[in-house]
Amino acid sequence: MNPNWNDTLANAGASFDENHVLHFGDATAELAATASATIACPLTHLGLIRVTGEEASSFLHHQFTSDINHLGADAVQHSAWCSAKGRMVASFIVWREGDDYLLALAADLVEAIAKRLQMYVLRAKAKISIESGRLLIGVSGAQAEAALAAAGLSFPDIMKSAASPAGSVVRIDEGRCIVAAANEQGAVAWKALTGAARPVGVPAWQWLDIGAGLPLVTAATREQFVPQMANFERIGGVSFHKGCYPGQEIVARTQYLGKVKRHLYRLHGDSAAAAGDELFAEAIQDQACGMVVCSAPAPQGGYAALAVLMESAAGAPIHMRERGGPTVSAVPVASS
Repeated sequence: MNPNWNDTLANAGASFDENHVLHFGDATAELAATASATIACPLTHLGLIRVTGEEASSFLHHQFTSDINHLGADAVQHSAWCSAKGRMVASFIVWREGDDYLLALAADLVEAIAKRLQMYVLRAKAKISIESGRLLIGVSGAQAEAALAAAGLSFPDIMKSAASPAGSVVRIDEGRCIVAAANEQGAVAWKALTGAARPVGVPAWQWLDIGAGLPLVTAATREQFVPQMANFERIGGVSFHKGCYPGQEIVARTQYLGKVKRHLYRLHGDSAAAAGDELFAEAIQDQACGMVVCSAPAPQGGYAALAVLMESAAGAPIHMRERGGPTVSAVPVASS
């Protein structure tokens, strides 16, 4: 992350774990506010890649699972990039700034994904660059529109984006937006937003993602899941009407033959979990029955998580990290 942003956030009282903002002095109170009030969060766990050039659209269309060619000027998509085996290498929120495409993804994958995308450009008229001069700010709550207005920012429709001199605003669900704040005006936008919304750390935003059923592929879960295991087809992240992309045959076969035996679940337990933690069930003795995608402390106590889990294991006690490890409850995301 840009060192200038570290200074801005540190001056606002942020506590860091490496480059990620954990809280602004009172993690418990911030979680409570996230559940009931309007908050602003520096999304330091995410990073940005920009794709430019006259063939940027067609290049991404032939790499990603979503229909990039039909991404409107103000539209927003969930998307993924898969390996040849149909496993997600990364997941994205994608939107446009003019003719350019911005990809928000896990910060610990940005450098590797940008390098790997560049390798696939070949003769395509497209350029990949890392947007290191921006801060992604999440805004959530009943007064999100008012908080954005106080910063001179728009409140677009759901899965739409709006441009401003301070940067893009991307609305990802009913009450949440992501501001991609430009380096020159980002500090001003942050101060204005936090004048109307409580600043909170990244774990609070991750708890909101868990509640919304929005998984994020990170370095710990790279190439672990086909998109359907993580519900990507249900959030508009997979098009089954477009041409080929890496892993497309496997993703399509999985969909049409109904062979998905692992699905996305919400977990809750007393012990902290981490992305990549394996899950075990007494009913399945020969292998792990699932994997944690993301986890965060919950306002009501304990910890919440998203996990990909075998259907056959969901009704039995689930243990984290090892057989006999901490127990968690599991509820399918689709029906909860």
